[in-house]
Amino acid sequence: MARRLGTNITEISRPVGCSRSAVVSIHANWINDGDTSSRRQGVGRPRFIKEKGHRRLSRLVKQNRRQTVVQLTAQYNAGPSANVS
Repeated sequence: MARRLGTNITEISRPVGCSRSAVVSIHANWINDGDTSSRRQGVGRPRFIKEKGHRRLSRLVKQNRRQTVVQLTAQYNAGPSANVS
């Protein structure tokens, strides 16, 4: 918004506390896409248990909520999914 009001890049970067290049990049994203959020995918370690395995584990827990972790691990590893510890 400050850019639309005619404020230059340096004057915007000082109170915000970021570099001029960051302001230019964010402003360019706003002009081109109408959005400033990051669209980076796959950040972080890949999930070991996929969505299907997560549903299976949830189902095993709901069957008997008093099971120990050792018992749940044994039941989960008996199935077709990857082994977990």
